[in-house]
Amino acid sequence: MATGKLLIVGTPIGNLEDITLRALRALREADCVAAEDTRHTGMLLTRYEIRKPLVSYHEFSEAKRTPELLAKLRAGQSVALVSDAGMPTISDPGFRLIRAAIADGVPVEVVPGVSAVTAALAIAGLTAVPFLFHGFLPHKSGARRKVLEQLAPLPCTLVFFESPYRLKKTLADCVEVFGSRPVVVARELTKKFEEILRGDAGALLKCLEPRAIKGEITLVVEGKTKCN
Repeated sequence: MATGKLLIVGTPIGNLEDITLRALRALREADCVAAEDTRHTGMLLTRYEIRKPLVSYHEFSEAKRTPELLAKLRAGQSVALVSDAGMPTISDPGFRLIRAAIADGVPVEVVPGVSAVTAALAIAGLTAVPFLFHGFLPHKSGARRKVLEQLAPLPCTLVFFESPYRLKKTLADCVEVFGSRPVVVARELTKKFEEILRGDAGALLKCLEPRAIKGEITLVVEGKTKCN
């Protein structure tokens, strides 16, 4: 029996209209969908009247599910790999299965979609090239500040994901490390309550201090220049 195919499918980061025609076709044609959260992906499939078996595939199940999904691929089935939002493996699960499929000679195809990284860069108004995407910063302030200090001398725009619960603490660390550099907080990109805040870290912290922060956060920081 011919080997199946692993499809890495990008999904919307908020607005369900951002799904591509090719992604919809890939999801319809796949034998099953490996999803970070089956309930979340189930809503997307229901929105577009797609009925496919869903397999849970998240950071706590990767080790167990990878051999199971690899067996399906070896048996000739196609598997669509999705995360809750954006592209799999970009601070989301997927790397283990993709690496295993490549090592096993299974065809792997990417179906690109929207990404919070590039969306935030596009709207930030800062230099987009070169940039460095770090993903999530450490939870603890000491470790977080150490990472920021290591990145501070780089002459490229820095992009981070951050939890709404840690955003204020991260901005406080940015005040100490980056000073008056331009910073952009992109919150709930593409969603109903999308919000873009621009300023230096101190000004943004002052603005956000009295607020309860909710939603998905992407943080963009200007790189090292002669002026900063």
